[in-house]
Amino acid sequence: MRIEAFTKTYDGRKVLDFSGKELEAGTIYAVIGANGSGKSTFAKCLAGIVSVDKNKKIFNEKYSVGYMPQKSYPFAMSVEKNIALEGDDKVRAGKLMKELQISHLAKKKANRLSGGETARMALARVLMNQFDVMILDEPTAGLDPKGKRDIMELVLSLKKTTKTVIMISHNMDEVAKYCNKIALLSNGELVGVYTPSELFADDRIEEYGLKLPSTVALARKLKSAGLIENDCVFNEEEIVAQIVKG
Repeated sequence: MRIEAFTKTYDGRKVLDFSGKELEAGTIYAVIGANGSGKSTFAKCLAGIVSVDKNKKIFNEKYSVGYMPQKSYPFAMSVEKNIALEGDDKVRAGKLMKELQISHLAKKKANRLSGGETARMALARVLMNQFDVMILDEPTAGLDPKGKRDIMELVLSLKKTTKTVIMISHNMDEVAKYCNKIALLSNGELVGVYTPSELFADDRIEEYGLKLPSTVALARKLKSAGLIENDCVFNEEEIVAQIVKG
């Protein structure tokens, strides 16, 4: 699978100039970048929501693409009916609502949900079908810590049924912990694609207006104090294990 090179221009200004990239199957990609770097526009182009310059094709072959937008606008009907719009499998709809902990909201009008509840419903709706490529634009925005973990665990499970997951995010902790590869955008161009260990091994992301994951920042302080040896860690458990090991 390959994303072909393409550009996107708005009002005479080129906002994306993507050089193309081969994608690895069974991989969760994060797309990161400072505000205005083109992340959400990139997601919309991949999903076919907006056309690219010269109407070029995005992928090298025809793939089914699922898309969860950054902001969802539900219909004024129940949550379960909003989810069922994407398919008539009531068993699957019920399973997804249970996994996303919104079963108790099944009969509630979707336009009366909180931001976090709407995000859960929107993810359930897009997951009603299986896609070759799943594009998620900040799927955990507006959720509490537990909600973020629940969503990301579900995103991890997508690797079993989806060739590739592409997630737009500004949360470096989630990116480092859950994503296999990280694509860095700057001014609409692809800087590079890295593993978490490659990207967060030094301060390069700070040059692009981004912060290190909180676990890496903490680990660096602990390493400076002589308490641990490895400062490129992405979860608290590994930090604790290093301290205990001494």
